[in-house]
Amino acid sequence: MDFIEVNDVVKDYSGHRALDHVSLNVKEGTVYGLLGPNGAGKTSLIRILNRITRPDSGEIFLDGKPLSEKDVMNIGYLPEERGLYKKMKVLSHIVYLGRLKGMAKADAYREGMAWLERMGLEEWADKKIEALSKGMAQKVQFISTVVHSPRLLIFDEPFSGFDPVNTEQLKQEILRLNENGATILFSTHNMASVEEVCKEFTLINKSRAVLQGNVLDIRRKFKKNLFKVHIAEPVLAPDNSLYTIDSLSPHGLGGSEAVIHLINDTKLKEAINALNQKYTLLGFEEVLPSMNEIFIETVTESNGQA
Repeated sequence: MDFIEVNDVVKDYSGHRALDHVSLNVKEGTVYGLLGPNGAGKTSLIRILNRITRPDSGEIFLDGKPLSEKDVMNIGYLPEERGLYKKMKVLSHIVYLGRLKGMAKADAYREGMAWLERMGLEEWADKKIEALSKGMAQKVQFISTVVHSPRLLIFDEPFSGFDPVNTEQLKQEILRLNENGATILFSTHNMASVEEVCKEFTLINKSRAVLQGNVLDIRRKFKKNLFKVHIAEPVLAPDNSLYTIDSLSPHGLGGSEAVIHLINDTKLKEAINALNQKYTLLGFEEVLPSMNEIFIETVTESNGQA
């Protein structure tokens, strides 16, 4: 069932329309991507979901009921602009924010320590936040977001400022939270992360939802008839009746690898048969466009620049 329903939401700020009749549906237990360029309206929608602001028109439902103030207790929100009380000790800060979300002090302490251990920060529990590195502080912010085990987690650019190792750790923790039942709304500019963790997404541009759907289905919809070919021979020659060659390079396991573009109505079986007649074909797979390519193409078209 749909856990989040956003129906025809409009939000204006001093003559600027931040959200222009935006609708989306997020199924329970999924990881949903909220994408778009800076200023597109993503953060405006996130602030509405967190009851920080109200829509000017439209409706939002959470778990089948109109979104209300009490629902905030079941939401964990990691904003893009981080904010911690630097003079507080790490564990005290986590416990404080957990209690604001309705946790008993003992539960907040226990869960806070468990999370610090998971994130490799247990030795810093009694240190002041101002003593932490930027990466450590961001981990504490993440722990403070999830410590009360909310049903809905909203992450706005969660990997910002993290090195690759810590990014991977955070990604795995997000996926683990999802496996344990949390519904996750994930806003990011990192399109590779979208492909790895999101099942569905909405792309917002200039305040409107311009593309929505299942990540894999959308990548298939935008496919360009490109295929990756691995042959035992060092060179693949073009065949102007069947395909052109977009790239050609040596393959790490021997032979060569090419990306070919099938011409017009060339049938896939026809191309494979032709290649098999001339070469020792070791691999053949379709190349789907990346989410980054789809992002750029869709935003450019919706800006009227295509």
